[in-house]
Amino acid sequence: MNPDDEVCLCFHVSLRKVRTFLSRDNPPVASLISECLGAGTGCQWCVPFLKHLHACQVEGKPVDLKVSPEQYAKSRLSYRSTQQRDQRVVEEATGGDTGESPPS
Repeated sequence: MNPDDEVCLCFHVSLRKVRTFLSRDNPPVASLISECLGAGTGCQWCVPFLKHLHACQVEGKPVDLKVSPEQYAKSRLSYRSTQQRDQRVVEEATGGDTGESPPS
């Protein structure tokens, strides 16, 4: 994604805004992205992507999503009607890392 592409399509929160928040505030938990920017509080499509971006920041990796904005938006439309995320798109965008702990 490019910096000005939207991560949260409901509230028009760009990747740049998320990156800036993460680098400036270094939040200890991903949910603070939602509290401070509103991202992830609408349809919740972007929640695993926000968790991934937070995990990248914590691990010192580049804060990015590896998906085209067109594919991201198209997959969100499908999610809105089915409430099921296309796992292929999630894995492509996050490199398989959604910032969630594996089940124990």
